[in-house]
Amino acid sequence: MKRIISIIAAGILFPLIASAQDWANTARYAQENKLVSVKPKAVFMGDSITQCWPDSDPTFFTDNNFLCRGISGQTTSHMLCRFRKDVLALAPEYVVILGGTNDIALNNGPMSVEDIYNNIISMCEIATVNGVVPVICSVLPSKGYHWRPEVTDVGDQIIELNAMLKDYATRNQVLYVDYHSVMKDAENGLPEDLSYDGCHVTLKGYKIMEEIVFRGVALSTLSKVKYDIFSKHYNGNYKKDKFYF
Repeated sequence: MKRIISIIAAGILFPLIASAQDWANTARYAQENKLVSVKPKAVFMGDSITQCWPDSDPTFFTDNNFLCRGISGQTTSHMLCRFRKDVLALAPEYVVILGGTNDIALNNGPMSVEDIYNNIISMCEIATVNGVVPVICSVLPSKGYHWRPEVTDVGDQIIELNAMLKDYATRNQVLYVDYHSVMKDAENGLPEDLSYDGCHVTLKGYKIMEEIVFRGVALSTLSKVKYDIFSKHYNGNYKKDKFYF
């Protein structure tokens, strides 16, 4: 937990101390990328919610040949800037894109919902033309950000952005994973058992996300018969079921 808190704290300070020479922190995974010898099944691209995931549940990544390429504090503009180095260069089969909450939190200055949407769609389209299957994730629910209390209507902005992303995914037959509708509470925030600060998730939250992302991909890519088999045998034993990813 101390490591996760340190990661998040660094992310909050990131916009203030980012080097002009590496605004998007493209060097963050440079050495790790050089050591990748086997093409990953999926790269998870995102911010602190993604970066903290393997710290909370490392076997989800190691057992499934997944790589984490999240950086705390980053906006979708940062993610788009480093997309080629941290995703395309690794030649994964899938890229799971989760971002946007730091844009709404104004981590990199004013950003409209449309601009956030355009950045995510740009990553999706870049992946597609390069033979990588994109998985668009809904932004997780949140009622506000403790490091940016002046930002209001957070929940409404997230709902608006998610609706736009889902519509794009439907129209373009792109995989869409809906964390928001499953994890939200009555006020469109994260319940206390899934988050310790209203934005970042607990291990229980990550376990729910793991099930959602697997089921979302399975439902979108499998025949009805295989999906029924997947659902019947799914018990959180991700790595042993051959019917998804």
